[in-house]
Amino acid sequence: MKLRILPAIILPVVMACSEKKDTFKQTAQTPPIVDVVVAQLHDISADLELNGSIVSNEFVQLMPETSGRLIYLNVPEGKIVSKGTVIARINDADLQAQLRKSEVQLEIATLSEERLRKLLAVNGVNQADYDLALNQVNSLKADMEITRALIDKTVVKAPFTGKVGLRQISNGAFVTTSTVIATMQETNQLKVDFNVPEEYIEYVKIGNTVSVAVDKGDGTLIQARIVATEPQVDVSSRNITVRAVLSKNSVSPGSFAKVYLRMGDVRKTIQIPSNSIIPEAKVKKVILVRKGLAEMVEVETGVRESSLIEIRKGISPGDTVVVGGVLFARPGRPVQVRDIKELSAFSEASL
Repeated sequence: MKLRILPAIILPVVMACSEKKDTFKQTAQTPPIVDVVVAQLHDISADLELNGSIVSNEFVQLMPETSGRLIYLNVPEGKIVSKGTVIARINDADLQAQLRKSEVQLEIATLSEERLRKLLAVNGVNQADYDLALNQVNSLKADMEITRALIDKTVVKAPFTGKVGLRQISNGAFVTTSTVIATMQETNQLKVDFNVPEEYIEYVKIGNTVSVAVDKGDGTLIQARIVATEPQVDVSSRNITVRAVLSKNSVSPGSFAKVYLRMGDVRKTIQIPSNSIIPEAKVKKVILVRKGLAEMVEVETGVRESSLIEIRKGISPGDTVVVGGVLFARPGRPVQVRDIKELSAFSEASL
């Protein structure tokens, strides 16, 4: 009895699945169904919108050069400190004692060297004895220089004039060379770092200006002058990092920013939905409909704006570009146009 009712159970399932077939799928009886747009000239913005970050002119994490216990801590949180200001001191009692010991030894060695030098002048002592005394003096002086250098490492000073951040430790704490006491930034001059795709590198010129909009909601644009670029394109993202100096310092380091790179005057060009592009190795192609047949053509792309992309070569105004059912259209095969889309529908869909 179960074997007889099994086909009746499977049949509705198969029919239900068949109803969910993609409307673009080609069947043996009809050509594939596609949606198209008619290529037209549109005004395209001459500004390339990029993401960036505000960075301070100088930034450093204040860390000690040696390990030990803090005996002095001066971190004026949020205040401007001058270059050379002592921020922290580490216990250096052992080094100070070593230095005093070396000073006493040097004093004795110097007196001995002076006596032997006088005796050497009247041939009262041989040259070897005098050289040994002189070497002792020079060795003690070198040891004292080493000790002074170690003492200097117990003092943390401000490397430049800037604003100190929040204090991370307390006085009396034991610190190591990896302990962050606080951060310090020079905010008198701010910069913006942003990434530019390699195909637009030609528009990046040292000395040129870009417009920067900080994510504050007021839409104010700040001008920034390009001062440097990374010499190498990032192999993973194919972008190049660019740095520009802001003309105003009314923002905080670390803020997100929109950077607008000028690429010339507003021009008329052809735009199509970016998802209609078919990448193939080192070229890009699109499918056109000509005389009812699908035809694949190679194109050269330009500026990308949200969901639209500029076509510089390969398409002429009036060409019919397949934008829906691209995967089912085959070059040289008939296609059936279901709908002629408006380009504005694709740009609005991205909002």
